[in-house]
Amino acid sequence: MIESAPPSCIDPLGPPSDRRARLEALRTAFTGLDTAYPLVDGTTVPRTYLDSAASTLRCTVADNIVRRALRHYANTHSTLHAGARIMTRLYEEAHEIVGDFVGAPADYTVVFNGSGVTSGLNRMARVLAERRPDRDVVITTMMEHHANDLPHRKHVGEVVHVPLEKDPSGEAGRVDMEALRSAIDEYAERLNYVAVTAASNVTGIVNPVHEVARQAHEAGALCVVDAAQSAAHAPIRIAGQAAEEALDVLCMSGHKIYAPGSPGVIVARKALFEGLEPQEVGGGIVDRVETGSYEIMDELPEREEAGTPNLPGALRLAATLQLLGRIGMDLVEEDERALTQYALERFDAIDGLKIYGSHRLEVAERIGVITFNLDDLPHGLVAAALNDYFGVAMRNACFCAQPFVRQLLGRTGARGDGAPVDTCGPETCGPETQPGMVRASLGLYNTEADVDRAAEALADLADRPDWYRTRYRPRREGSGDWVHREFEHPPAAEFSLEAAVDAWLQSE
Repeated sequence: MIESAPPSCIDPLGPPSDRRARLEALRTAFTGLDTAYPLVDGTTVPRTYLDSAASTLRCTVADNIVRRALRHYANTHSTLHAGARIMTRLYEEAHEIVGDFVGAPADYTVVFNGSGVTSGLNRMARVLAERRPDRDVVITTMMEHHANDLPHRKHVGEVVHVPLEKDPSGEAGRVDMEALRSAIDEYAERLNYVAVTAASNVTGIVNPVHEVARQAHEAGALCVVDAAQSAAHAPIRIAGQAAEEALDVLCMSGHKIYAPGSPGVIVARKALFEGLEPQEVGGGIVDRVETGSYEIMDELPEREEAGTPNLPGALRLAATLQLLGRIGMDLVEEDERALTQYALERFDAIDGLKIYGSHRLEVAERIGVITFNLDDLPHGLVAAALNDYFGVAMRNACFCAQPFVRQLLGRTGARGDGAPVDTCGPETCGPETQPGMVRASLGLYNTEADVDRAAEALADLADRPDWYRTRYRPRREGSGDWVHREFEHPPAAEFSLEAAVDAWLQSE
């Protein structure tokens, strides 16, 4: 659990037994679970989807609800015809549900923004740089996704990366709180905010975000939290145990919360926007426009959402969050924790498989993200073979967290001042040796049978590395990807928009 977060900030519906039954029913209600692909041996099998950290599958329950809502579709910003009035109210309700999901108090606003956390963090970096121009330092951690690192470098100034704790086995854990305290003290006068992920997209390790907020506030800084990975897997809320532990900004991605096609979300203190012109301007955010001037409205979130909103996406996200909240994020977390433990035990028992990051749940809190490598096979070959021979979908490479992955792989050294420096060169980072890992990541739809299928496949790869190597060749552009020497499954053979359109036209 994300520290002291309650079971859900949306009131769960019914007793635990009923909610567990609903969770079981929901497990099969996702688009794409029955999608089947051909394998090398000529058979076709349903895929085993273990790539939810990149993007979750879409909840069909929420889709069906939104499809009914869209019978009333019209643009917002008007209340004088029925469709516009209904959609305007539904869009307002979508904001309210997102706020309720994270327990946002009345002095916070919910802003739909772009396509994910990347958009939200870029927006807030610009806002906070403008609001606090004399503070040009951001502290973040070594485990951050590029989305919670590069925007701060571009828009604010200097970014300081705090190291991570080591568990008793020497594996990387959560942010080192003593190192964080030292960094905050050192940069207190220039520190704008501390930006930290609630859970790593590489190791799944959970950070103590409310304690981070308390330390940031003691120095007059703010706390920005990237909840892209955690929001679908564990309860998280704005408030902590005390007022000084409240998060100032929380960003989420709809496509990682069972609602692909949804916008990203910013939940932030209203005061952070006051007195600043919005970063994006256009229709829907002005009270008056003259040829030589314009007046921005004061109302939030309206003034921060220029243009026609992504209504279907916003409603889909809100319906999904309401569904999760009514079932109870406590049960969602409990269910995933048990499956994560099972997966860690199955994977850890495979000879030659190394798991990265602290993987003892009694030592470090984590969500269902497991990264690993096999001793005798490149990560790109492993991911390709899992797909081609077993129908198991996992992601590989650096997961948009290159500094952290290279550190975990021992591909970084240190300068004379102790700062990390990348040691990846042409000899060690070529087409066959590009550093990276393989990642299995869990969602609500995954079961022990999925884990068993993946573990059995990995065990076979570990037992026959030389045989698999003869079946693949590396792509020569340096990507770290490997492709089968004979088997192909072209995307266009599976589905083509052009062909689908023509088929419909010819059927009429």
